Amino acid sequence: MLSNAPPVYPRDGTYIFAWKITQVYMNKIRVVRGFTLVELLIVMLILGLLASLIAPQMFGRVDSSRVQTAETQMRMLETALNTFRIDTGRFPENLAELRASEHSMWNGPYLPREVPMDPWGNAYVYRVPGEDGRPFALMSLGPEGQEASEDVIRN
Repeated sequence: MLSNAPPVYPRDGTYIFAWKITQVYMNKIRVVRGFTLVELLIVMLILGLLASLIAPQMFGRVDSSRVQTAETQMRMLETALNTFRIDTGRFPENLAELRASEHSMWNGPYLPREVPMDPWGNAYVYRVPGEDGRPFALMSLGPEGQEASEDVIRN
């Protein structure tokens, strides 16, 4: 909508209308719109500085949330493994037996869905018997996907 208001003529040569501002330079009218290149560069510099300060903290939290997810999934698998043992008198030979088994005392499935992958896309490692006299070992190989890594998460 355009206004029918008459223009105001201040002393600096700027015409002010209700709907736009124009400037007169050497008898040429230029419509003033947008931002200058310097203003855009300053804004981009400020955004870059903020991103460089905040991004490392956010990416660190992504890694810690993956570790927490792996620990939670391993607790769920441990519960399913112990329930399997209570029903059948033994631990399963592999994690797939938590979903389907031929054992006569099997009362499953013990997991609502297929055995999950760890947060890094690797299968959980399950061994019977476990290390140090434990009945089973359950671990996630972490982001490197190697058992010799320091990032291995164990039960």
